[in-house]
Amino acid sequence: MSNNREPDGRRPQRADARTNRERILNVAEEVFGNGGESASTEEVARLAGVGIATVFRHFPTKAALLEAVLVQRFDRLREQADALRDATEPGPAFFDFFSRLVADAAGKIAISEALLKASGDNEGDAARASEGLRRAVGALLQHAQRAGAVRGDVALPEVYALLVGASRAAAHAHLDKDVRDRMLAVVFDGLQPPTGRARGGGKI
Repeated sequence: MSNNREPDGRRPQRADARTNRERILNVAEEVFGNGGESASTEEVARLAGVGIATVFRHFPTKAALLEAVLVQRFDRLREQADALRDATEPGPAFFDFFSRLVADAAGKIAISEALLKASGDNEGDAARASEGLRRAVGALLQHAQRAGAVRGDVALPEVYALLVGASRAAAHAHLDKDVRDRMLAVVFDGLQPPTGRARGGGKI
């Protein structure tokens, strides 16, 4: 008789259990993205329509739930970046994704800070998923540089530092969209080669 186990040795989840897990994660992303460390697993359970025991059956601790939420968020963004790697216009693809990450930053930062408060593992799955996103951004950067849309004398470390700085500024200063777009226009102007600036290629 087959034991019907996954490759890692675990028994596969029933369909309803998988559905519950996905619903919990999606609700938790919204709850903790809006409420940060003040949000609770009880609120997640209530909005997901499950009991608190169901939440803890999937995620034994608040930190485990928060880490899973971050992994889901990073993986989704990495998949979006990967989908842009074959874009016919690598420059707009890179700058648009940069803008998307900055716009997304407030929720991500709130969840990350909640994870730290919950004594989460900064070197665990969330850190690995974050590094996967960083590599995907690096691939978009290289494509944009080869297309001549980004200056060739910058590398991923300084570009990612700009991305992190812009993200934190937008999140913690609660910049409205117009101010955020003007800030990004200045950043993008600096990232373009001189000919790109003359053409106005940094328009967002």
